[in-house]
Amino acid sequence: MRIYISVDMEGVTGLVDAHDVQPGGRDYERGRRMMAEDVNAAVRGAVAACATDILVNDAHGPMRNILPEDLDPAARLIRGKPKQMSMLEGLTPEHDAMVCVGYHARAGALGVLSHSFMGHEIEDIWLDGRPVGEIGLAHATAAALGVPTVVLTGDDRACAETAEWDPEVTTVPVKYARDRFAAELRPAEEARAAIQEAVTARLSAPLPTPAVPAGPATLRVRWQSASVAATLPGIPGVVSTDDRTVEARGPLPGLYRQFVVWMRVAASLTNQPPYC
Repeated sequence: MRIYISVDMEGVTGLVDAHDVQPGGRDYERGRRMMAEDVNAAVRGAVAACATDILVNDAHGPMRNILPEDLDPAARLIRGKPKQMSMLEGLTPEHDAMVCVGYHARAGALGVLSHSFMGHEIEDIWLDGRPVGEIGLAHATAAALGVPTVVLTGDDRACAETAEWDPEVTTVPVKYARDRFAAELRPAEEARAAIQEAVTARLSAPLPTPAVPAGPATLRVRWQSASVAATLPGIPGVVSTDDRTVEARGPLPGLYRQFVVWMRVAASLTNQPPYC
């Protein structure tokens, strides 16, 4: 059984603000250790369910948060950037299931460190007209590859967003949002035990077959900066729908890969710190 684990940081046990998750933040070094411990709990759960191959993708920010020596040796690590598939780098149809660790709610939701991919630079995203963030877009892209998302960990708002998108995904809340930069925390040992148990239980049960999209999807993004929306139509297939919104149509996962290019263009045009 081949398992893919995508690890973000905002939804990790104990972390609540930018100082916890941004390099240079006063608690970042602690935060990256907490990130490693959450993913290690998922790795232990997968091993207990007889996974034979476990690939972990460091999917947060600079994508070099997890120190290789801190990762359980039962797993392999993809680290660094750029990556053509960003948060889903290395995911292939050969994987039997995807686990998402440390994920967070989409932009506009009152979840811990909520945003969609680029701090406040991205205001909204829609996939086929449905509001979506990192959770839904990762789930839909994995489904297009034939890979089911089976477990997600994060705060309670991320778990609720996941349940709205796909109620069959097992969710593990490791903290409960009090505001965007405040949370009631589960004790770390309790949270990690819950992650491990959930992954083992879900991978030990029959795995679902995801509904693979039959045709192309439409991805629409509303940016904070009109400069981004004015530049992106230079990419074939991208059209403006208003001064700050662009969209494109195509099959996943190719559309996800194109979206990664959009973000690189946006990063070159703006210099906005996230979580403002």
